[in-house]
Amino acid sequence: MTAQHPAARAFAWAGAVLFAGALAYFLFSYSITFGEIGTGGIGRRDIAIDVALFSVFALHHSIFARLPLRALVQRTVPAKLERSVYVWVASLMLIGVCYWWRSLPGVLWQVTGPWRWPLAAMQVIGIWLTLRSAIVIDAFDLAGIRQSTASEFKTDGPYGWVRHPIYLGWIVIVFSVGTMTMTRLVFAAVSTIYLLIAIPFEERTIRAQSAAYDDYMRRVPRKLIPGLY
Repeated sequence: MTAQHPAARAFAWAGAVLFAGALAYFLFSYSITFGEIGTGGIGRRDIAIDVALFSVFALHHSIFARLPLRALVQRTVPAKLERSVYVWVASLMLIGVCYWWRSLPGVLWQVTGPWRWPLAAMQVIGIWLTLRSAIVIDAFDLAGIRQSTASEFKTDGPYGWVRHPIYLGWIVIVFSVGTMTMTRLVFAAVSTIYLLIAIPFEERTIRAQSAAYDDYMRRVPRKLIPGLY
């Protein structure tokens, strides 16, 4: 890691701690709070608020990746803190999404008995896939501690199966639940739809930044699901 001003290092490390805390808060919310079965009728206003909350979070992720905004950020903050600024904002927004997420009544499915174990195993696989993928691309870079300048696209581990294994891990995590409450369903559905829409735009931006990505696409032809998509 190259030398940084102490204040910059403190900012980056604090952002990494916030990043870990935001992920932990999401896992707690999705496992406990979102799993509570509500009563009453489904309110369209509550669904609209939930969709709006995640849309704001998702738009930040997409807009921040666009080259014009990245150039603006680079002119505003030191280049080595660009990723850290993104991590700070994204982490705070994820906490806000989980905190303000509206509870919805109803259950789509509820698996009981030994049938819950395969779903629990799938969630563990989803978490492993996410963590393993983060390690491959450098968890320090992902958390904003280190600003990567490499243009190499690795095919190690899950990145040899699909080009977006972290997104695949996310989808596995949010759908592999024994009790799919409507609260969870809206979150899982909205986040998955966003990922499916965002992937082509994200890849177009990456290709504009690095010609090496075209070679990576040839070596790993599937975006999200091994052998299918």
